[in-house]
Amino acid sequence: MEFDWVLEEGARLGADYVSLLYQETVYESFTADNRNVREVSRRRARGLGIQVLRGGGLGFASTSMLDRDNIQRCLRKALATASAVGKVSETKLAEAEPVEDRVVSRFKIDPLEIDFQDKIDLVLEANKAAFIDPRVKSATTRLAVHYDRRIVKSTEGTDVEVRCFTTGLSHLAVAYEAGVMERVPHQRAKVAGWEFIEEFDWGEFTADLSRLACKAVGCKTPPPGSYTVVVDPEIIGILLHEAFGHASEGDLVASGASILKGRLGEKVASELVTVVDEGVVEGGYFVPYDDEGVPKRRTVVVDKGVLRGFLTSRRAAAELGGEDTGNGRCQDFQNLPIVRQTNYYMLPGDMGFEELLEDVDFGIYIRGVGATGGQVDTGMGMFTFSVGPSYMVRNGELAEMVRGVVISGFILDVLKEVDAVAEDLRIRTSVFGGCGKDGQMVRVGFGGPHIRVRRMTVGGGG
Repeated sequence: MEFDWVLEEGARLGADYVSLLYQETVYESFTADNRNVREVSRRRARGLGIQVLRGGGLGFASTSMLDRDNIQRCLRKALATASAVGKVSETKLAEAEPVEDRVVSRFKIDPLEIDFQDKIDLVLEANKAAFIDPRVKSATTRLAVHYDRRIVKSTEGTDVEVRCFTTGLSHLAVAYEAGVMERVPHQRAKVAGWEFIEEFDWGEFTADLSRLACKAVGCKTPPPGSYTVVVDPEIIGILLHEAFGHASEGDLVASGASILKGRLGEKVASELVTVVDEGVVEGGYFVPYDDEGVPKRRTVVVDKGVLRGFLTSRRAAAELGGEDTGNGRCQDFQNLPIVRQTNYYMLPGDMGFEELLEDVDFGIYIRGVGATGGQVDTGMGMFTFSVGPSYMVRNGELAEMVRGVVISGFILDVLKEVDAVAEDLRIRTSVFGGCGKDGQMVRVGFGGPHIRVRRMTVGGGG
């Protein structure tokens, strides 16, 4: 679809800068609940978002009606908004080199070409496989396929197209015994085609989650206190993303809503901690360019414990007086890009998992499978998370399982207490949701290696 005329018309009507985002998306979802198919859906959408600068004012408008007349009206609305805004505030954008490129995520089999019945059969069989024990009272399984195509063009000469396929399966197992209920959710997803679904045993995946729920339902909760904790890659990824990653987003830094404001060059973590944000990495989401057409290269946020940089969009980079890191992302064509993470993770160290356990006399191994979320205050750097069924550590070895584990603390204190980092590295993404901010959801990746934290507050819930 040709949109160059929109740029030319915007410039003719007095815009200092025009950029547009064209998007096509398809989302398929197949849900089985307690041995029955509950939902089968396919949603398609496409549209155009237009952003303009005129007289220092930023204007934006979008449309899903892509005939010339409606696009013309959308452009004029963006221009009118820019003129009105320019009277009360000024927006500046950091310099960006124009790029022309076309990129597609790696896939072998187009998942949209697979017959609906094959997808229904797969999710139903995976759901039935979860009922391995009478204590399993409920099981919900969901298969999803997402296709996203974005084209970014601007009057500066940028012309970038990114196409991406993501597939995956999620499952929730619920076990009940002696008045106690244990819910264990988990999912596996990958930026890939249908080959990812074909190569994995999803019946064993759901059965494993049922086994975990059945085992956990009979376990005790740990006594609350301060523990030495070994943290698995999923939980360190969530912690970094939620409690530290958002605080490193440049718009929050500029507004004063981040615990990291004014701390560039300071030691904010152990020297064993290096944190990066990267657009294309194995296991993560596919963001070679952001939604402003800026290349998303590796950004080092923390280097050996020292805060080295923030994530920025063109607007945030101008406000902070730094370079654009390619983190201007939007949920869809109906929204303006804001500063968002891409794949945010900790780099691995050189230790084995067993070495992390060896000198722990008494502690807990915190696991992410079955985690149910939590709360974060980016301004204060505080977090509380409910994690999955975990294990006590006694005399350097894994001991009994515990359930209802809740971790909490001040993220900078936790990162400074990291005294061992394993050599393994796992990064994951999701096709079922993403990261929310300012009413927008974007897909992200997160992860890291196993780490050891000398002191962390752990509690036990019901």
